[in-house]
Amino acid sequence: MGLFDIFRKKKTELTEEQLRWNKMWNLWTEGETESPYTEFMTYQSEINNGGHDQYFLNIGNTGDLQKEMSALVLLLSPELKENLRKAYEAYIALEENEEDEKAIEILEKCDNVFYENEEEINNILEDYSLNFSD
Repeated sequence: MGLFDIFRKKKTELTEEQLRWNKMWNLWTEGETESPYTEFMTYQSEINNGGHDQYFLNIGNTGDLQKEMSALVLLLSPELKENLRKAYEAYIALEENEEDEKAIEILEKCDNVFYENEEEINNILEDYSLNFSD
């Protein structure tokens, strides 16, 4: 062992699960995943980047929000379906009045429900990732 060998980084091998997960997300970025998982992955990504407010705003500006939400409910548990419905109602209220404190509070609560259930969301995506192997 040379003097500087301790500074060399060991190359870490990814597990089969990590490889599938990475492949799934790479295919999503290329638009190569299937509905309703494409919409579900977009939902998770947007919520993690800026909450429900960002999700509704971005999808509303770039796609068909109603179609996206219809796809989501195919995969969401009853609790998360209800959470999505509440978040959307609050978002609509904020579009009408940007200073609606109650709507802002509801959106924050809905974001928290999402984060509290992120394991469930990840499990759905993990099951989907089983379709992707090298």
